[in-house]
Amino acid sequence: MIKICAFADEADQQLDGQIAALKRNGVSLIEIRGINGKNVSTLTTEEAEEYSATLKKESITVWSIGSPLGKISIDKDIEEHMELTRHVCRLAKIFGTNKIRMFSFYKAKKKEELVFDALRRMVEIAREENVQLYHENEGKIYGDVPDRILKIMENVEGLKYVYDPANFLNDGISPEESITKLYDKTDYFHVKDVIAETKEQVPAGYGNGRIDELLRNIPDDKMAIFTIEPHLKVVSPDNTEEIEELKSNGKMYYTGSNEAFDAAINALRNLLSQVGFTETDGVFYK
Repeated sequence: MIKICAFADEADQQLDGQIAALKRNGVSLIEIRGINGKNVSTLTTEEAEEYSATLKKESITVWSIGSPLGKISIDKDIEEHMELTRHVCRLAKIFGTNKIRMFSFYKAKKKEELVFDALRRMVEIAREENVQLYHENEGKIYGDVPDRILKIMENVEGLKYVYDPANFLNDGISPEESITKLYDKTDYFHVKDVIAETKEQVPAGYGNGRIDELLRNIPDDKMAIFTIEPHLKVVSPDNTEEIEELKSNGKMYYTGSNEAFDAAINALRNLLSQVGFTETDGVFYK
């Protein structure tokens, strides 16, 4: 079983536009990253309470907080970052979720003990707040490639994991390697695809991320969440010169963020259908 979630701030920065985009596409789960021009980690508790009430009224459920936790240099003020971790944990509870996406620090590959210590402290704060942290692979952080992610798993108890196929490809990691080493250790998925040779971000199934395989191998008794994170090329319709250049190079592009968002969700829906899933009340069954 699979449900689709989305970073709706890629459709619109304003909350009302995000809700409209989700409803237009029949998606009821959101991973909150930015609202009304502010990163989720900078929201006040009062803002979070207001936005949470609006989402509930519109029957939109917050699956996870797409936080920037761990997206700083390991040499920065870690104590300040621990305070931010607790703040984001409390925001998560206001939004009605116990899940927070996070990272494992920049400039950290030669300072892994500092990374492990900081991550352990973040996990402990989350545990105190009854919240679960989910580490995402991303370029230039400590946990960018499978072997270092496995080191985190060995040294930091209590973390769970997000698998991002495009981020692995951008770091030169083949799907064969990342799927073999991490698929069965993954707790949920981000969906963006990329053409490995050119690094062009494309909708699911148009690149080399083997997202069809990720979908096909979900166990029958598991409810898996796939969060759409389009990162597609958006160009102004008035920019005819850029459009012509993109066309001549065979590049995919969209003339608005809502168009790109809709295309990303439709691509995943089509891929789900191709691998044998059917949708009933927002849940995809095989």
